[in-house]
Order: sequence, then structure tokens, then C-alpha cells
Amino acid sequence: MSDWPQGYGLHVLQEVDSTLNEAARLAPTASGPVWILAHRQTAARGRRGRAWTNPKGNLAATLLMRPPGDPEQAALRSFVAALALYDACVAVTGRAAGLSLKWPNDVLLNGGKLAGILLESTGQGRGILHLAIGIGVNLSEAPSADSVEPGAVRPVSLLSETGSHVTPEDFLAELASAYAHYETQFMTYGFDPIRTAWLSRAARLGEVITARTAASETVGTFETVDAGGSLVLNTAKGRVSIPAADVYF
Repeated sequence: MSDWPQGYGLHVLQEVDSTLNEAARLAPTASGPVWILAHRQTAARGRRGRAWTNPKGNLAATLLMRPPGDPEQAALRSFVAALALYDACVAVTGRAAGLSLKWPNDVLLNGGKLAGILLESTGQGRGILHLAIGIGVNLSEAPSADSVEPGAVRPVSLLSETGSHVTPEDFLAELASAYAHYETQFMTYGFDPIRTAWLSRAARLGEVITARTAASETVGTFETVDAGGSLVLNTAKGRVSIPAADVYF
């Protein structure tokens, strides 16, 4: 990994319960940002506690960092990570066709879910002590369609959709480099350029989508993402800003 970004550490594990769990264990002694890569996870998880299937050859990685600022700022790094994932996919395949970003935390390829992002943090008061950005990418194999909830985007793999065979190590090298670039941009210029870049790659922008939470469902036209990262829908009752939800097409 000759192009590994300066200042970022790397831990590679053959097997672990979860890279997010490993990040929590490393957090008390971590002196700087560090990527954790595991070739096998025995207890991987996705958003809202859902199981995450991680077949051999896919990417399972977490970036552990200690970001400055408040929890709201830390949460915007899901957009930073999404842009880095998009660029890494372009770098390893040589193509951007078919790639898009699904709010809040997914990368799509040819309309199917290729990758997911999960943020977990530990904090004290208004500050974040550590942020763990968990990333899973279906490089070689996609989970079966019946392993996802009804109505969810079908899983796809990079290999099946593009014919590109990429190892987790090679993909992580591109991902880490891209992430370091966007992190620097975010710290220097704030969220606005990240938001603009994300919107230029957004899936279903300008189309009718459904945003669901445990308590409600909102249908409307995907208008934008606001300065706080919330989804903005134009509904029959006017513009609605949604800070957290699952999106369905």
C-alpha cells in the first residue's frame, strides 16, 4: 500500500467479531486515525442493529478517528465516507457509469446496493470522543435477495456488475486515500462542498421517494439535502426535513 495516506494507521485482522467492535476496543489507546480491515467477521451488523452479511472476499472495514466538533458535525462524515466510496469504486473499475449515492448511507451500482456505511460514536457532553465509520462493500459476492427486508434495494456485487475482481486490500488503499482527501476538504471548507459533491451523485434526486422511520412514513419529491445533512422532501403538505430515516424507491 505505497499510496497509503499519511497519518492514518492500519490494522489487518484475519477474523474478528466486528470491525466496529474492534474500533471500540482500540479507541482508548489510539493515537490517531486508524483503519481496521477484517477478512472475516463473525458478528457484523448494519443500521438499526440489522445483521450484515459479509461473504469472503468482500470489504469489511472501519475507520476509527477522534474528530473535533460536536456530534452533528461528526455525523456529516457519512457523506464524506460516501464520496470516498464512490471515488474508490471509480478508481478500481475505471468507470463511474451506474454508480450513485442513496441517502443516508448507501452506495448503489446499477440500481442495486453495493455498499453501506454505519457510524457509531462515544462521547461526553457535547463532544465526540471517538467516531467509528464502518464500511461494507460487496466486492466479490452479494448477499441473497431474501436476506434483505421487503422493499429494500437488491444487493449487488462489484464483480457481478462490472467484471472487476478487486481484493479488500487494494480497495481499501483507494478508499483510504479518497477519504483522506475529502476529510481534508471537510475540515478546511466545511460541509458545503461535500454536500454539493454528494448531491451531484445522488440517487433519485428530483423523484418521488418514501422515507420511513419507526413511527412514520413520508412520501415526497427528493428536493435536496440541507446544511445539516437532513433529507428534504417536497410533500403534499409542503417541504419536510427528515434527519433520519430509511429511504425506499
